Amino acid sequence: MNHRPGVNADVETAGAQTLRRGLAVLRLLTRVGPGGLRMAEIGRRLALNKATAVRLTRTLVDEKFLLHDPGTRTYRLGPEAFAVGLAAEPSYALQRLAAPRLRALALESGDWIYFSVPHGFEAICLSRDEGDIPIPPAALKAGDRTPLGIGGAGVALLAALPDAEVDAALACNAEAIERQYPRCGVAVIRRLVKETREQGFSVIPGLIVRDYWALGVPLVNAQGRPEAGLSLVAAAPRLRVARRAALAERLMRVSREVMEAAAGHGAPVA
Repeated sequence: MNHRPGVNADVETAGAQTLRRGLAVLRLLTRVGPGGLRMAEIGRRLALNKATAVRLTRTLVDEKFLLHDPGTRTYRLGPEAFAVGLAAEPSYALQRLAAPRLRALALESGDWIYFSVPHGFEAICLSRDEGDIPIPPAALKAGDRTPLGIGGAGVALLAALPDAEVDAALACNAEAIERQYPRCGVAVIRRLVKETREQGFSVIPGLIVRDYWALGVPLVNAQGRPEAGLSLVAAAPRLRVARRAALAERLMRVSREVMEAAAGHGAPVA
């Protein structure tokens, strides 16, 4: 075989250079703040030619790391940049406080436990603790985003919001929900929200993945706003009525303990 290390090195160098330039764009817009910058200004500050600036910004917009405002012609950080930063932040108070409790619950129950946070009208999964039961390949992973109202945590978060915000979230997400989750239409979610408010926790009966159920509870601050959501996913036969009630009570207890611990540590939960 005829090895050509020089060619491979050139390719790797070009790829590394592109990556560094893309990261430089993200760092620049992080420093600039929410107002963003026009493409010409991005190119000028980073000493990029126009073609390179166009290619980088368009790719970052396509991947949702940047948002483009056609009115002002500016670029600013997008939702994926937020998700990466949030997931990577080790000092994120509630997640750090919840982590040992969630691991313990996953080990004790054998089920899968998720921690999610609301962002706009979406929920971002920050972590999952694995139980010892099989779970579908399509199960949520850290960094995944879902519309509010989808899944155990998504319904619990939505139910903890005022009615006007529930209406706004469902109006915004209706098309995506109908397209991606056909068994979870807006009417179904409204019924689940009502049930969640009545019983204190959500129950999702195999609507996302057949034969898998989910429970969910919100972590609510002193002002009554949901800061995060916990969910437990299990095969349907594992969530009969008695066990379902016991696990829901455990999730609610974890939620209370985490918020109390956060208040005691002076964590920013308001």
